[in-house]
Amino acid sequence: MQKLVINGGKKLSGEVTIGGAKNSTVALIPAAILSDTPVVLDSVPQIRDVNNLRSILLDMNVTSEVKNDVLKIDPTKIHFAELPSGKVSSLRASYYFMGAMLGRFGKAVVGFPGGDDIGPRPIDQHIKGFEALGAHVENKQGQIIITSPADGLKGAKIFLDMVSVGATINVILAAVKAKGTTVIENAAKEPEIIDLATFLNNMGAIIRGVGTETIRIEGVDQLRSNNSHTIIPDRIEAGTYLSLAAANGGDILINNIISEHLDAFIAKLDEMNVNLEIGEDSIYVKPSPDIRAVNIKTMPYPGFATDLQQPITPLLLQAQGEAMIIDTIYPKRIKHISELQKMGGDISSENDLIFVHGGSQLSGATVSAEEIRAGACLMIAGLLAHGTTVIENAENILRGYDRVVWKLHQLQADVELVGEDDLK
Repeated sequence: MQKLVINGGKKLSGEVTIGGAKNSTVALIPAAILSDTPVVLDSVPQIRDVNNLRSILLDMNVTSEVKNDVLKIDPTKIHFAELPSGKVSSLRASYYFMGAMLGRFGKAVVGFPGGDDIGPRPIDQHIKGFEALGAHVENKQGQIIITSPADGLKGAKIFLDMVSVGATINVILAAVKAKGTTVIENAAKEPEIIDLATFLNNMGAIIRGVGTETIRIEGVDQLRSNNSHTIIPDRIEAGTYLSLAAANGGDILINNIISEHLDAFIAKLDEMNVNLEIGEDSIYVKPSPDIRAVNIKTMPYPGFATDLQQPITPLLLQAQGEAMIIDTIYPKRIKHISELQKMGGDISSENDLIFVHGGSQLSGATVSAEEIRAGACLMIAGLLAHGTTVIENAENILRGYDRVVWKLHQLQADVELVGEDDLK
């Protein structure tokens, strides 16, 4: 178990550059196996989830190498392999290998995905999509076995019962080589889905309508990569550093941001009276002494992202007044609350509502990062708190935040990762 030790209560300043989007990367890596030629991804974040996905690729004889932020993946000698629980259970995004392997081999055997425990996250919509394309899906001894018919997958019209990023991506991966036309209705609109479609289209796929409720996919026979693909900036990492900068009150410049991807989040910061100077691809956060509490309701994109619900909470603890948070995506995403209470945070939950009382004086404590975004929340709280905060299970933060310790050092933070790790 790794620990992040933070000596907090200090004003931070400087600048930080946002890495490539985690939620794009974890879809792009499985998507790479659909290519008949090597793939190059640029602006790849240095996070644990990338290492875990590369290890899964190796089980299929797909080699990869990373240098700086460039990841080269060679699927030309790929062979089919079952992916049982184990590596697959280390991160939820491993379920993208279902769609990718179904598209590549016409079959997939994948253990149930793992990842953060933030409440129910069923995969019924993924299965619905696969079955609509003609695949047979069964659950056998904790594994999901998916097989296409003898004459291959065929395009279909699929209406998702709920907006699901994972299901939208998995259906795209399975359908991109299916015969005929696939139409996904009630599709998710996240920028990461657009990023994936751009990557696939550049390899010869025909995908239209991404970013809208209806996506059309014309199946193709092969995909070939000719150029490197640069991953979009991570809007969740950006929002996390914006929260940190606003709560800390220092002068902090955050580079490599697509501000349009954060419209709902920035609107809330404006409502809170945070002093922002938005540039073409950066945001400068100035000292903001008069922070006001606001209510937050998470929604599918372009609404307020569920992944930013926890990172903004320490800022709300510094605000004047009372705030209420409703997470309509993952109502049980509350593992940070008891940990913030240990630090003196006046925060509670009742009937899936989170109540935050501003003006809390936080003090260092030993807390636990039970999942990625809860860990980011506690990291910000630790930087605000007087005294020393020790965050246990810090590997969860490393799963989703690119070179986080190094970046915090760029802001003059006094932090140290205790334990062996190559992702500092």
